[in-house]
Order: sequence, then structure tokens, then C-alpha cells
Amino acid sequence: MSVGPLRFGMSHEQAAVAMEAQGFICTGLQSETRHGALTRRADFRAAAAPRWSTAVTVYYRVPDLLTCVAVDALCGPQVRLDSLGLVGQVPSELTEQVFDYVTERGMSPTLSVEGDAASDELGFMLRAQRAGDVLLSRAFFAKFEGWAYTVHDCVPTTEWRVR
Repeated sequence: MSVGPLRFGMSHEQAAVAMEAQGFICTGLQSETRHGALTRRADFRAAAAPRWSTAVTVYYRVPDLLTCVAVDALCGPQVRLDSLGLVGQVPSELTEQVFDYVTERGMSPTLSVEGDAASDELGFMLRAQRAGDVLLSRAFFAKFEGWAYTVHDCVPTTEWRVR
């Protein structure tokens, strides 16, 4: 349903207001032409952060509906699933915790083709992002009913390029 103040289905204007209330500013709204269902992308950074940093990236579908959210492992805010922190964690350790969490609730954990933990029922994937010589978890969330089959199907090309 939501990732922090961002609710799936909200417009870009609503997302910008919600993020600004949390201390994040939009650094750009761009066309997203490399993934058929997604039409636009917006990047947000903390107000005091350098202009080049991106803490949260959101993706929209026609007609301007917030559909996907990616939270940066290095400068993004912490996102929790109950007490489980999903951002900036060691991926191998977090994968085990996510699998336990999902399994305990009668859902099926999955791995992406790149070995990233995911839950289609909960609509998220934990990607690995470089932080110098180590990897940290980058959380990707999607509301994909009616336009994709799995969370993996929702990840746009620009997101796969983040390493």
C-alpha cells in the first residue's frame, strides 16, 4: 500500500509534497522510456544532501500513478518491515531474515535471477548495491497488479544499472 509517506497510486505532485514534509526534495522528473509500462521517474534527495545524491527514486505509470519506489542503500532513509530494517544491510544476512519473515506468514520467498531476495505477495525486492568494497541492501517496492506478474518484472532498466 505504501512506502513511508509514499502511497502507491498517488500523483507526482502528491509524492513531492509527501516527501518534502519528510525533508526530501525532488531533483528531477524525467521520462522513463526503457520500460514499457513505466512512463516517468523522479529522484529525491535529502534537502541538505549534495545535489548529485539520490535517496529515493520513484517510478510512475500512465496516468501519472506512483507504481514503484527504490530506496538507495547509501543515502536513502531506513524502511522497515515490522522490525526488520530493509535498507543498508548486509544482503546475505538480510535474505535469511526476509525468508524467515515471509515463510512464517505462509508466503513464498523468491530469489531474482541475480540472487536478490524478493516477495511478490508483499511487493518488494532487496537488491545489492555497492558501498565501496562491500554490498548493502537497496530496497525496491512495486505495486504490479494488472501490468506485471512479479516484482522482478517491474524493475526498470535504469534500476538494474544501479550497482
